[in-house]
Amino acid sequence: MLYPVIWQNDSVSLIDQTRLPNEYTFVQIHRSEDMARAIKTMIVRGAPAIGVAAAYGMYLGAREIEATNHHEFLERLEKVAKLLRSTRPTAVNLFWAISRMMKTAYETLGTVAEIKQHLLQTAQAINAEDLQTCQAIGDHGLAALPTTPEKLTILTHCNAGALATAGYGTALGVVRSAWREGRLERVFADETRPRLQGAKLTAWECVQEGIPVTVITDSMAAHCMKQGLIHAVVV
Repeated sequence: MLYPVIWQNDSVSLIDQTRLPNEYTFVQIHRSEDMARAIKTMIVRGAPAIGVAAAYGMYLGAREIEATNHHEFLERLEKVAKLLRSTRPTAVNLFWAISRMMKTAYETLGTVAEIKQHLLQTAQAINAEDLQTCQAIGDHGLAALPTTPEKLTILTHCNAGALATAGYGTALGVVRSAWREGRLERVFADETRPRLQGAKLTAWECVQEGIPVTVITDSMAAHCMKQGLIHAVVV
């Protein structure tokens, strides 16, 4: 399973999605400024994955704050939140995750050190909850697929897979569940212009797990449906 955002050794490891599919490399993030840059440059992308990354970015920023009282700490943490919010104005999960982290900071009673610890726990909870949600989407989506034929060809667009989430994926999570249960024949992945997330990311994810995949141009999707090559569309 691919995990694009990993908390380990007091830092965050991000799959560098700008280098896929040619290079499978990780970027180590130690500071909130580095996380903001990673989100802005699309090293990490996909709204759920950005939300998880931003939550860890909030903790990394909090960890750097040297404050002796709650008020001073919160003032400086708001600046970290402002920095991270500015990175991707269209990512709903980004704002939701930051708001949840700030809520934790405001509601935690205790020392600054205790607030920081609660922030880390909240970031880890956001990560775990998204993974659990994606797995549930995959399994519920599987139940919604056509019952015939036994093995399906599924069309998907862009990348809503493990790379865009905490893991497993949303739309591609349904594909994964279908593959696991022996219900999948092949994936057709729209290339998805202009950034080619389908060709570069969705196809790469499928190859990593041995899932048969065919990349098509965006304009071929309707023709493939007309020819009866597609049994279901999951986006």
